[in-house]
Amino acid sequence: MAKLIGLTGGIGSGKTTIASYFKALGIPLYIADDEAKKILYTPEAAAEVKDAFSEAVFSEGIPDRAKLAAVVFNDPEKLKILNSIIHPKVIEHFLGWKTQHEHKKIIMRETAILFESGSYKDCDRIILVTAPVEMRIQRVMQRDNTTREKVLERMNAQWSDEKKATLSDYIITNIKPEEAKEQAVEILKILNKIEN
Repeated sequence: MAKLIGLTGGIGSGKTTIASYFKALGIPLYIADDEAKKILYTPEAAAEVKDAFSEAVFSEGIPDRAKLAAVVFNDPEKLKILNSIIHPKVIEHFLGWKTQHEHKKIIMRETAILFESGSYKDCDRIILVTAPVEMRIQRVMQRDNTTREKVLERMNAQWSDEKKATLSDYIITNIKPEEAKEQAVEILKILNKIEN
C-alpha cells in the first residue's frame, strides 16, 4: 500500500515548484488546487456556488474565480461555505486517483489547505514548504499581478507557518531553488527508507 505524503505551504511559499521536483523524481503527484479549479466549473458545483453566492460571482454563465476570491477571502464564513462545496468533491476525486496509484511505494498530495481542511490526518507524513513572509508577498504580487493588501488577505485566511510546522514532519525552506531541491532529495531518501 502506498504511503501518502502531504505537501503544503502558504501562498507564495513555492510549494508547486517543490511538488514539481518530487514529480520529476518519479513520485505520483495529486495537485488538489488544480482539481478544485476544474471541479468549480462542473455543472453540479457551479449550481451549488450560484445558490450560495448568487449570480454576482459569475461571468458569462460560469463561476468567475476572481469575483469569488474577492468575496471569500474577506469573509471566513463565506470561505468555509465555498470549501464545503468544493472540498468533498476534491476528496472523492482524490480517493479514485489514490486507488489507481496504490501499488506505488510513495504518493504525494499537494494542497494549500491540508491543515485547514483536516485532510492532514489521512497523511503518513507531511512536508511543509516555507519562505520568508516578505519573499512570499513579492512572489505572489508578481505572479498574480496583485496588491500587497490582497496577498495579505489571502495569507491571513490560511494558518501561519508556525502553526503548520508543529504538525509537519519535514520542512523545506524555499529561498534558493537549488538548496530547496537538495532538501527535497534528502527527504525523499528518508521516506524511501521508512517501512510500511
